[in-house]
Amino acid sequence: MPLLEFLAPDAVVSPMRARSKKQVLQDLASQSVKRLPMLSDRAVFETLLQRERLGSTGIGEGVAIPHGKLAGLDRLFGLFARFDRPVDFEALDGEPVDIAFLLLAPEGAGADHLKALAQVARVLREPGMLGSIRAARDEAALYALLTRNAAPRAA
Repeated sequence: MPLLEFLAPDAVVSPMRARSKKQVLQDLASQSVKRLPMLSDRAVFETLLQRERLGSTGIGEGVAIPHGKLAGLDRLFGLFARFDRPVDFEALDGEPVDIAFLLLAPEGAGADHLKALAQVARVLREPGMLGSIRAARDEAALYALLTRNAAPRAA
């Protein structure tokens, strides 16, 4: 499942100026609702907060993948954010986070949600990807990086 299926060019935010994990989640919720007007900031924020209570979505190396399922959403939705300064996110490796990929899914998404999460993690683990993301000059360059391998591969 390529990121192109759930990440639009206007869903890349850089720089995001959050100073705490809670503010990151609030800002991600606010940014997502600008693109998904059928949802409320509060519903998205509460969904993300509930997921974080289960354990941090900070996966290490300065990356977090906050995610959740929401009623009223009819498709997978991704939003990428790069922060102007790293934020303590209680990540698994203890390192602060400066890159987040928000993934929202419809309530009944099932396996599609897991496939999308796996694809986000795979793209962000590509050799050299995090360095390229941190060096990218603007949102268009970030989008191009994130989706560059989106074309189906020949068998």
